[in-house]
Amino acid sequence: MTSAWFTSNLGDAMLAGEALTGLEALFGSTYGDPGEHGKAAIFIRHESEGRLHCEVKAYFTPEAAAVANAVAADPCAQPSRDGLSLLAGSSSAWLAYFPDRDD
Repeated sequence: MTSAWFTSNLGDAMLAGEALTGLEALFGSTYGDPGEHGKAAIFIRHESEGRLHCEVKAYFTPEAAAVANAVAADPCAQPSRDGLSLLAGSSSAWLAYFPDRDD
């Protein structure tokens, strides 16, 4: 198993709906019940990096490498938890990767 996270830029947030739906479907068909793969997850964040319009970036945990590879995501470091939301996977991935998360 790899320890690298992966990221994919889904583009303009106003146009990313179809890509997000596709990622959720691919995750579901790859991993089935999210409870069976507790650390496999896809997180997303809206990022603007100083631009007027934000883009949606997807972050795949190491355990979601099969989905990341299927969409040609790039390896990256674990993202900060700020602004992340869970797109697909079990909520137990929050605890596994962000144990100090305030909820």
